[in-house]
Amino acid sequence: MVFKRLLGSMGVGGPAVDTVLDPAGATPGGSLSGEVRLTGGRADFDIEHIRLELVARVEAETEHGEHDGSVVFERFTVGGGFRLHEGEHRTVPFTVTLPWETPITELHGQPLGVVLGVRTELGVAGAKDKGDLDALTVRPLPVQEAVLEALGRLGFGFKSADLEYGRITGTGQQLPFYQEIELTPAPRYAAQANEIEVTFLANPAGMEVVVEADKRGGLFSGGHDAIARHTVDHGQAAGTDWNTEVDSWIQSLLSARTGHTQKDGPGYDDGRRSGPGMGTALAAGAAGLAVGVVGGLVAAEVVDEVGDFFEGDDEEDDEES
Repeated sequence: MVFKRLLGSMGVGGPAVDTVLDPAGATPGGSLSGEVRLTGGRADFDIEHIRLELVARVEAETEHGEHDGSVVFERFTVGGGFRLHEGEHRTVPFTVTLPWETPITELHGQPLGVVLGVRTELGVAGAKDKGDLDALTVRPLPVQEAVLEALGRLGFGFKSADLEYGRITGTGQQLPFYQEIELTPAPRYAAQANEIEVTFLANPAGMEVVVEADKRGGLFSGGHDAIARHTVDHGQAAGTDWNTEVDSWIQSLLSARTGHTQKDGPGYDDGRRSGPGMGTALAAGAAGLAVGVVGGLVAAEVVDEVGDFFEGDDEEDDEES
């Protein structure tokens, strides 16, 4: 999708900018390619810089309630230092590398409901303007896909995916937020857990997989959360019996007697997370993750959320300009 906008800071007759992303998308830690297309205005303009910002819609819970907003989690300067003449057409190609912890937005072509965007900022003659967002598609890495497919084959169902503002302590997390994929338990575990949550924290060598279970209470005990962390190498994607591996993670997690979490303050620090955090209400029924998110209702919800996010962001930019 291509978004086009006249630069408000330049007024009528200013340059116009289109940013076009490679429709193939990208993977965490991988390359994102595209081009910025500029059209000169009614006069010559000095283009000081062309900057791309990676933006995510992140949710947070504070003492004042639940909130969501956009967070810029990476910036790239991809051009600048030239004069754009009146009416001139110029294309600036780019290739940038996404952070390893960039959230995934789809599985097997089906959207998960996570909203990411690329925003183009054009610096012209001492002024700057943040243009519209281009939706960013991020596919899973082989290990991420293998783990999610194994969960689907084991009978776990996709419930929702969101981005939580905060940190997972004791991990190598780099971004100020993390992705949480929420699953309904497989039938064999339905009596033991209300929900399973999976977080991937990728890095150049591999990734940490954080698995959390909302355990049901027993006859003489209340429910609580249990958390486990697993480290895997990227090379393990092939040649690993992921059904057996992942099932062993779940069995160990649900049988653990320790792992009770403590949530403190407006956010919480339970040995896993620190800072605000909250879940979303995006519901999506699916027989398993391997077949992705299905159903027209889910697709409509995702499209609406993407539109709302982009429109809301534009309104904020308009107020700033």
